[in-house]
Amino acid sequence: MSYSETRPWGWFETVLTGPQYQVKQLVVNANQRLSLQKHAHREEHWVVVSGFGTITVGDKSFPASPGTTAYIPKGEWHRLEAGDGELKLIEVQRGSFLYEEDITRKSDDYGRK
Repeated sequence: MSYSETRPWGWFETVLTGPQYQVKQLVVNANQRLSLQKHAHREEHWVVVSGFGTITVGDKSFPASPGTTAYIPKGEWHRLEAGDGELKLIEVQRGSFLYEEDITRKSDDYGRK
């Protein structure tokens, strides 16, 4: 079962789901970023497949380019930001609760709480 959702920063498509895991493709539009957020019930693994930007995990930020990977443990603040072009990545979520309600936002450019 595959479905996609639009967000202010771009869109994502859920491509695979199973017991306690989910795989998504995320596309972040040029010069946009996700909220600085954390999750109480899931960890995430990111693999950048195209584009350039910045990944923040905890108090560290580093360049994102094709082949860059990041591990985001449960409860860790994180953010993804695109550079001048579109940034695409594959996200693997693993945990006991994989829904959007597990997002706690610290900072959001679009006024979401």
